[in-house]
Amino acid sequence: MSNTRFDTIIVGGGPAGLSAAIYAGRASLSALVIEQGMPGGQIATTDEIENYPGIPSISGAELGQKFQEHAEKFGATMAYGSAERIELGDDGTFAVTYGSDTAWAPTVIYTGGANPRPAGFAGEDAFRGRGVSYCATCDGMFYRNKHVFVIGGGNSACEEALFLTKFASQVTMVVRRDRFRAPKGVSDRVMAHDKIDVRFNTKIVAVDGGALLSTVTFEDTVTSEQCVETYEEGSFGIFVFAGYLPQTALVSELVELGPAGGVVTDERMGTKTPGLFCAGDVREKPLRQVVTAVSDGAIAAVSAYDYLENLLD
Repeated sequence: MSNTRFDTIIVGGGPAGLSAAIYAGRASLSALVIEQGMPGGQIATTDEIENYPGIPSISGAELGQKFQEHAEKFGATMAYGSAERIELGDDGTFAVTYGSDTAWAPTVIYTGGANPRPAGFAGEDAFRGRGVSYCATCDGMFYRNKHVFVIGGGNSACEEALFLTKFASQVTMVVRRDRFRAPKGVSDRVMAHDKIDVRFNTKIVAVDGGALLSTVTFEDTVTSEQCVETYEEGSFGIFVFAGYLPQTALVSELVELGPAGGVVTDERMGTKTPGLFCAGDVREKPLRQVVTAVSDGAIAAVSAYDYLENLLD
């Protein structure tokens, strides 16, 4: 890369990062966006997005591509690779290393996102990729005409369960509580779908099998009674949607972390380290959605601009 110095370096090319790039470009800041996967980050694996204002329905991959094209229109430089280190020099300049390259900037906007949270049942790690999955869009096709269990009662779990009906012969949602946490509109669609049934007050505590899954142990969350169900090996799968773990490793020494593991920021996305801003799902926040991520990114970019202006005063 010929230019290794920028006004801001944006780590993460999801909705928050690309929104930040758009607003940085509009403020005439030079911006580098480092993304290790597809444009749009995690939303690129979402089959359909129905709650982004003004766009009734769009695939996550298409929306992510539109975000990137918009950012590039305003001059953002895209780099593909995994950010490995973020270091703060004595002069207040950040050095971000990714692959064999290093870039420098007086501000960093970190939008590292969050990864799926494991459910914690016995055998989960052992059968990951062999019957246990965390992405319906990625793996749903492998369960065509099979029975799938979906763990979770939130919005993501309900939406993914609806998506899986395109492939599975039956979808069973396993919900720890006696009700959904998802908005009523989504949960009503789940309850009305003829391919979906729901086990409330239930959790999966163990799975087992040979090369693929064959047994599931369920527990009643009210009575603690357990039962083991056996199926033909490979005839079913389990999709886990139990929330997300903020990916904070790169900035953990530069920020304060909240009780849920997210980065604590002020309302301007600032952290305890001057010049370092965090936006999107990596933050400690009550709602992780595309619309909140793009809002965070816009605020972070404007805050980075104001920070740079103050450095010149």
